[in-house]
Amino acid sequence: MNLNERFDVSESKQKALLEKIKLLGIDVQKIEENFVRGGGKGGQKINKTSNCVQLFYPPLQISVRVQRERKRSLNRFLALRELVDQIEMRASPETSERLKAYQKIRKQKDRRERRAREGEKDRGTQA
Repeated sequence: MNLNERFDVSESKQKALLEKIKLLGIDVQKIEENFVRGGGKGGQKINKTSNCVQLFYPPLQISVRVQRERKRSLNRFLALRELVDQIEMRASPETSERLKAYQKIRKQKDRRERRAREGEKDRGTQA
C-alpha cells in the first residue's frame, strides 16, 4: 500500500493516522489493497465503479471492507483507519479507544438486562 497518495481528508486526520501507524509498528508494505465494485444505494456511480476498498493485513489475518462514500480516496482513508483500529484492538487493547467504547456499551447492556430480569422477577411474585 502506498501512503504517499493524498487522501480527501484534513491534514490533522492524516497526521493522526500516520502517528498511530508508527506507534503500533504496522508495516504498511504488508497491507494488501484491492478495489472492488460496490453495491447498494448510490445509483450508477456506485454500481459501475470500483470504489469499494478491501484491505488485508496478513500478519494478523485482519480484513476490512469499506464503501461508505462515493470517492475511492476517501474510502481508502476510512478503510485504513478501520484496519488500524482493528490492529490496535488486537495488539494493544489497553490503549484502544474503540475497545473501551465497546466495553462501555457492553457494560450498559448488561446492566439493562439485569434490571429487566429483576423487574420480571418482581412482577412474577406479585401475580
